[in-house]
Amino acid sequence: MDKPAVVIDNGTGYTKMGYSGNVEPQYIIPTVLGSKPDDGIGSSAKRAGVEDLDFYVGDEALSHSTSHQINYPIRHGIIDNWDNMERLWQRCLFQYMRCEPEEHYVLLTEPPLNPPENREYTAEIMFETFNVPGLYIAVQAVLALAASWGTRDAADRSLTGTVVDSGDGVTHVIPVADGYVIGSCIKHIPLAGKSVTHFIQQLMRDRKEPIPSEDSFEVAKTVKEMYSYVCPDLVKEYAKYDANPGKYFKTFEGTHRSTGSKWSCDVGYEKFLGPEVFFNPEIFSSDFITPLPDIVDEAIVKCPIDVRRGLYSNIVLSGGTTMFKDFGKRLQRDVKRKVDKRMKDNVAKLSAMHAKAATASANSQIDVNVISHSRQRYAVWFGGSLLSSTPQFYQLCHTKAQYDEEGPRIARHSPVFTASM
Repeated sequence: MDKPAVVIDNGTGYTKMGYSGNVEPQYIIPTVLGSKPDDGIGSSAKRAGVEDLDFYVGDEALSHSTSHQINYPIRHGIIDNWDNMERLWQRCLFQYMRCEPEEHYVLLTEPPLNPPENREYTAEIMFETFNVPGLYIAVQAVLALAASWGTRDAADRSLTGTVVDSGDGVTHVIPVADGYVIGSCIKHIPLAGKSVTHFIQQLMRDRKEPIPSEDSFEVAKTVKEMYSYVCPDLVKEYAKYDANPGKYFKTFEGTHRSTGSKWSCDVGYEKFLGPEVFFNPEIFSSDFITPLPDIVDEAIVKCPIDVRRGLYSNIVLSGGTTMFKDFGKRLQRDVKRKVDKRMKDNVAKLSAMHAKAATASANSQIDVNVISHSRQRYAVWFGGSLLSSTPQFYQLCHTKAQYDEEGPRIARHSPVFTASM
């Protein structure tokens, strides 16, 4: 194909899209659709004429939230509303990418443990509605691993590693061995970017900051993105702020959306308490209290023993919520502590039984390495861009001819692997 492939990464919060071979996505829009409340989406009501076209996507949808019904078609990484997802893809291809889908191969991404039926629905929409010549549905974790290759030498590039993928709606810890996702060891964490925003919003509300109620979520989101960072020690950080509030507290100013009057508030402890929900989740919720480093360690320990060293030495961060300053350092430190403690306990047990075995075990330290890189925020999209710009990509795609012959079931099987997925 002489025309580049279209790469679309649909996330719970944002959709990233662009052409293969590029370093960054051309467009990033919220994964949201606004439609008229009475147009009968999701019901049996008939739609006729131009009413079917009266909808908005992305930022346009949010700006029309007063007159249109807002819908997020993806929930926790999985497509929830197929009618709206089809409309979103339509706008992505025609309005943003401005391409003729019949002339471009398409690469889409999927979360781990995506139901095979969802892959079938996706293939059906792409081949029948948009008539694309070829389609590849890639697992997000593998693309994120490929995106981290730019940080190291060609000899060290590997498709074995643990991907910590944290976006707006969901966080996954996904062990990958030689490009194969170890499905039984995937861990799902009900904390992500939105949780951090809600927590910051709650902290500022409890402190009775004079923020207009209708703006409080957006203000919390801005505070998260502008000021938040991960601290090494919570108690020391509190002491630092209490000793010198003038230095560490910031003033945030805004304008009331309805009245246009100015207001200002203080930004303090939430700067480091927001991202802390990953390392001390009990401060945010009593339902989920396992810290992220423990989850990463558990996921790797459940994997086959011969791949564990590779999984510890290549922990790759992916997604916007991993962009907090020092997030990778804190994760590496905490995981290393857990691993070293377990090794120490094992050596103590062995020494009680056999001194020689204990010495050998003490000398074989496990290397824990968390990799942060400049393309972390769009790691999945960038990995897709890399993959789709290789000559092999077109051999791996499902083609329109194959779809016409076999139907949607071809999407259950990935040509990369010999067995059905």
